[in-house]
Amino acid sequence: MDVPMTRRDFFDGIAVSCVAGAGSAAPKLLDPPGPLTVRGDTSWALSVPHALRDGRFWAHAGPAVPTGESYDLVVVGAGRGGRGAAAEWLRRHPAASVLLLDNHETLDQHETLDEPGTWETAGFDAVMCDEESFGADTLVSIAAPGWIDRLPIARRARRDLRALHEDPPDWFPGTTAEGRLERLAGLTYSAFLREACGAHPDAERFCRTMPSAEWGYDARAFGAIDAWGTGYPGFAGLGLSRAEPSRYNSPTVRRHWHGRPPATAAPALDGRARTRTGSPVVSVSNGPASATVAYFDGHQVRTVEAGAVILACWSAVVPYLVPGLPAERRRALRQAARVPLLEATVRLRDPGAWRRLGVRSVRWTGAYWCATAFTPPDTVRMRATPCRSELGPAAGSVAGRRELLMTPYETLEHSVRGQLARLLGPAGFDPGGGIAAITIHRWGHALAPEYGRPWHAFYPDGPFPSEAARGPFGRIAIAGSDAEPAARGEAALKAALRAVEELAP
Repeated sequence: MDVPMTRRDFFDGIAVSCVAGAGSAAPKLLDPPGPLTVRGDTSWALSVPHALRDGRFWAHAGPAVPTGESYDLVVVGAGRGGRGAAAEWLRRHPAASVLLLDNHETLDQHETLDEPGTWETAGFDAVMCDEESFGADTLVSIAAPGWIDRLPIARRARRDLRALHEDPPDWFPGTTAEGRLERLAGLTYSAFLREACGAHPDAERFCRTMPSAEWGYDARAFGAIDAWGTGYPGFAGLGLSRAEPSRYNSPTVRRHWHGRPPATAAPALDGRARTRTGSPVVSVSNGPASATVAYFDGHQVRTVEAGAVILACWSAVVPYLVPGLPAERRRALRQAARVPLLEATVRLRDPGAWRRLGVRSVRWTGAYWCATAFTPPDTVRMRATPCRSELGPAAGSVAGRRELLMTPYETLEHSVRGQLARLLGPAGFDPGGGIAAITIHRWGHALAPEYGRPWHAFYPDGPFPSEAARGPFGRIAIAGSDAEPAARGEAALKAALRAVEELAP
């Protein structure tokens, strides 16, 4: 009780209580002490945006105080897209004054999210058929011959999996190649396995988390057309050419068809742009001579003037920041529901148990953390995907994020320790004394939404909501990967370059 509260603490407490609902016990999700560190979309970073969303920020924030500062460009959001926009502006205008504002406390909080994932390129050499899916934990190395026979699933399910991997039949006889692609575009991968292949429920359950680590949702939301494009089992008998992607494949699958392009690093600013972290923007308004940008510094609202503003933040936040946007544009911006993700980095005191386990990376079939991988000499990486995939990518992300934001940090820590105990315990691991530190990056708004079948009937011909959402609005342009949209870092840079071009004098 002796710790002084900032105004943002007040917003945080109200936000959590409102999410929890009247009469329920809502934990205050402050960063915990000890070996656990939580970063990313913490309650501290989200308190002000949530207060804006709920319409209660301005009732408690107090009047805005001008700083007297003026910049040629102000960028809202200092992730890959925001830094890309600032770097491109400075390339065109080397003497320009640029300010980046971000709601997170440090810029490196973006790095885990911005860096391209390695789960899909490294692959998995083992699968944990876990208690959540099959009643008991059974670790199976899928690098060894005959691995399907060792799965703890029904005999018919093993037969079906063997057929999917080794000799799948033609599921759509008498159908043209285009017709087959159209059939795949209308199904999720889970529906393809169940309905087209007639696979045993255990076989579908075993395959369900195959896309989770890369896409943030499982096969109940992942399109069959992209499962075919990514090389998932079950499609070889269709006789489809792989010379080029289908027009129905998502932007990411099409972009990576002939091999993953090299990772594009976030541009370095070399100190030429000023950056203010822990400074969530709360208002951006056009004026006759400049735009006014208001941000919250933890105690009061402050304003700066800007010749131009690039919003490299979540599209869904923009309607709460910019007054006067047309109704159609506001609706389009709000459709961008980002996919939640969790990343955990665990430093082991003694990595011997992992080495004795004899595998490198493990996919879990139903546990909270869907992927676990060891990085020498002593680090374990884990990924969780809270999206409720049975509801689809958009509605599932909203529902999963709501549950994630109400999950106490200690529950996340216990889930990390518990799954490591289940995986490494048989090899002599102690989940209490064997862990030196845990860092969890919690991203309630992680991967940008990506258009694709079967969820978006307008894809690939359009018109696209992102096209209605973006474009200049006076001195303001909208960037961020939502505006493309695609779920990878290169999309954020593409959107940043487009926004700079739209505001180019």
